[in-house]
Amino acid sequence: MSTSLPPDQPNPEKALPDDPLEGAAALGGHHAPEAQTFRRKAFLTLAALGVVFGDIGTSPLYALHQSALAAQQHAPLDQAIYGVVSLIFWSLLIVVTFKYVTLIMRADNDGEGGELALASLAHRIQGLDRRLKVAIGIGAILGLSLFFGDGMLTPAITVLSAVEGLSATNHHFEALVVPLSLVILLGLFALQSRGTAQVGKVFGPVMVLWFLVMGVMGAVSISKTPEILAALSPHYGLLLFVDEPWTAFVSLGSIVLAVTGCETLYADMGHFGKGPIRAAWLFFVLPALFLEYFGQGAALLRDPHSLANPFYAVAPHWAQLPLVALATIAASIASQAVISGVFSITRQAVQLGMLPRMEIRHTSATDYGQIYVPRMNAVLCVGVVLIVLIFKSSNSLGAAYGIAVTGEMFISTMLVGLVAVRTWKWNRWMAIPVFGLLGLIDLFFLSSNALKITEGGWLPLFIAACVYTLMGTWRMGRRNQLERIRNESMPMALFLERADKSPVRVAGTAVFLTARADVVPGALLHNLKHNKVLHERVLITQVVVDDTPFVAPQKRLTVEKLGKGFYTVMIHHGFFEVPDVPKTLQEARGWGLAIDPETTTFFVGRELLVPSENPTLGRWRTWLYIQLASNALSPARFYRLPPNRVVELGAQVTI
Repeated sequence: MSTSLPPDQPNPEKALPDDPLEGAAALGGHHAPEAQTFRRKAFLTLAALGVVFGDIGTSPLYALHQSALAAQQHAPLDQAIYGVVSLIFWSLLIVVTFKYVTLIMRADNDGEGGELALASLAHRIQGLDRRLKVAIGIGAILGLSLFFGDGMLTPAITVLSAVEGLSATNHHFEALVVPLSLVILLGLFALQSRGTAQVGKVFGPVMVLWFLVMGVMGAVSISKTPEILAALSPHYGLLLFVDEPWTAFVSLGSIVLAVTGCETLYADMGHFGKGPIRAAWLFFVLPALFLEYFGQGAALLRDPHSLANPFYAVAPHWAQLPLVALATIAASIASQAVISGVFSITRQAVQLGMLPRMEIRHTSATDYGQIYVPRMNAVLCVGVVLIVLIFKSSNSLGAAYGIAVTGEMFISTMLVGLVAVRTWKWNRWMAIPVFGLLGLIDLFFLSSNALKITEGGWLPLFIAACVYTLMGTWRMGRRNQLERIRNESMPMALFLERADKSPVRVAGTAVFLTARADVVPGALLHNLKHNKVLHERVLITQVVVDDTPFVAPQKRLTVEKLGKGFYTVMIHHGFFEVPDVPKTLQEARGWGLAIDPETTTFFVGRELLVPSENPTLGRWRTWLYIQLASNALSPARFYRLPPNRVVELGAQVTI
């Protein structure tokens, strides 16, 4: 991957500034009024509450319940309650506040965050050993695979946990939990094609109400049993490890549920900026979660029987049904945020060549984050429905949920540690203890969750293994195919030497899309063979994905004149962008090329892949790659070529 945009260069195409607390003048000129700047910060903070914190904000529905269940099996209930509440509180401080909000959010790739953006940032560090670069690539694919597993599990467990509140109010409703959850989830996936721009406007206010309700309920519960505040001391968490080390270790697999959503927090950094996310977490979300978790702990101390559903035990009886409705809406918002995150990460993976081309629809004219990926929506929908039907309860799903999250967390820690040493120039003696300790915490969480593989932890591993196999096969197959094309193609220099002997040149411009600009595209040779003509202007056009989220307009296009009417055109775009070849080619006027897409002919090669007698990839991988390639979106649609100006020329390629 090539590098085109320095990290410190502002991106003029971004919908929002990298950090609105530092540069909030985006709405009103360079010197925005102070009141307007404040309104902008407030708006972004409110929006972040609705999108960024949906996952971690709905964790109280199940996190303390699962943790206390695990801890009280071998420890006295009071000790288990104090211990898990203390561990949850300190996990929120260390993992979310210190690690993600303070440290990891510093590692922005042109203002963007997320597993792929972080891996790209680490990959372009100067002087890296080749083996380390390979390890970074593997880590990125593995993290992406785990993210897809997380994307299927989160909607299932959050919606199930919310709807299970019905059975807490009346046991007769228990039979309705699974059917009602399925109806909500199916409706959520059905709405994806309409986009979330309009619905997103109410996400923030609803989540504000959600956090306020949790904070008030928790505060009232704490006031009734204030002794729970003793769990603020890490002594109780450590005491659980001293007295019941195995029980404490096992409970870590459930305690990690309280910090799920960290990766979403980091991935959405580019949408809202560091400032609003940090402000929302420190001054709103963290206090609300603190009150809610301690309030649940207080309720359990008063009534151990409320362990069946401590979230609803905090609420008075008259408020439980309205709380079920609010929790269901909050769970849907959290699910929507995760689904949108899967769409976003899919787009990045497609652009970086990790997945085959897919249809990507923009559902908003102003927000680049509002996209819809039909194929991925269908896969997620089927996967989530199957998960609900298999596990049927949040208790069962709790065993499956944590392993994907902790795997992502560990990969992010290692990548940011590398960036801290090589890019931020941290002293190794400071970086090793800090990131070593954070990595050790991640490993404890991961190891604890590994104990639950047979109870359901196999599911995210299975999903991750499938995604990893698909991405690995696609990358290896694509590399093998391009290598064969290069070996069997005519060098461009040799072709130009013989261009004068070519048949008649006809008026007009022809654009030949190619994966390599140094060889003659197969479509050009086939056009010569069958039509025996060349256009007076021939553009050999290659689209390159840089390892930055966005590419500055002045660096998007480069043109090299080869002579005899031939040009090499390189189009650069970032992995957050969907390429539009006709629109970009209109910017070639600076090189003396006036190109009108409606009068230009676009030639696209369509390869028919057939396996060789001894395929390099092996028979099953070759078969899988051929299936992936045959179902990939056509280049004409992916690169937004005008349908009535495209000529596709087929060729058979042996792999």
